[in-house]
Amino acid sequence: MFGYIRPYMPYVYQKDNILYKAFYCGLCKSIGKSCGFRARMSLSYDMTFLTAFLHNIKNIDVQMKKERCVLHWIVPHPVIQDDAIMQYVAATNIILTYYKLQDDIVDENKGKFKQSFFKKGYQQAKKKYPKIEETVAKYMQILHTLEREKCSSIDRIADPFGCLVREIIALNLEDKMSNAIAKVAYNIGKWIYLIDALDDYDKDIQRQNYNPFYIAYMAKNKRELLQNYGEDINFIFGNIFSENALYIGQIEFYFNHDLTDNIILRGLPMQTQTVMQKLSKIEKKEQKLAMKAGIEIEK
Repeated sequence: MFGYIRPYMPYVYQKDNILYKAFYCGLCKSIGKSCGFRARMSLSYDMTFLTAFLHNIKNIDVQMKKERCVLHWIVPHPVIQDDAIMQYVAATNIILTYYKLQDDIVDENKGKFKQSFFKKGYQQAKKKYPKIEETVAKYMQILHTLEREKCSSIDRIADPFGCLVREIIALNLEDKMSNAIAKVAYNIGKWIYLIDALDDYDKDIQRQNYNPFYIAYMAKNKRELLQNYGEDINFIFGNIFSENALYIGQIEFYFNHDLTDNIILRGLPMQTQTVMQKLSKIEKKEQKLAMKAGIEIEK
């Protein structure tokens, strides 16, 4: 369910690219420090964005140093130093990962080993930040209930994860939380749930897992879904993007917000297009066979 929130690289300034990578590496080290080395494997791009977003809104400057790590052990590279926000996001990251793996166990009867791999880090995060765990548990339970009921409303099924992201941000921002931030956070949460569902459309059908787009449209595969209901899908995501564009201008940022603007206003739409154009494993196999036979597959 995670890892979709990324910058749109063709429009990222060099300074912001360095900053983004430094946040990513800094968060990785923070996760290891607060939740254990194993927990570092759960790091996602979504949490990297959240780290940059919270620092900017809370007016907390970052310290950057060149350091080595397991992946960059020869040449030191810029790393954002650990602080309270990093630790908060690190805990959020491992708790969300633990619940994501719980979903995999329920839906596909797999992931028990992975979940046990992250259990120690999850318990450490839960102990230090009980409100994060309570918030995640609350909205994931609501989400699971709607999924078991095979909710056919796309807006309703995406609501719990939107609320979850909004509340996680509100817990950290406290009195700095505003209506505009709440709107953007909620929309990002909805987008994460829906883009993951669209990306997993064919896999969910094959494994007979719940998928909101399938319940709503009953298309036999993602290709048919987009061919027959592409306008509806674009409208759903378009509403999210238009609201983000409206409210992000009302958020008070203390530093240069080129990076977060790029991610929210360009990265999310482009990632959506990427997922829409992405071929399933079955389609890739069919395409390879057709290319060998010299046959053009109908788009």
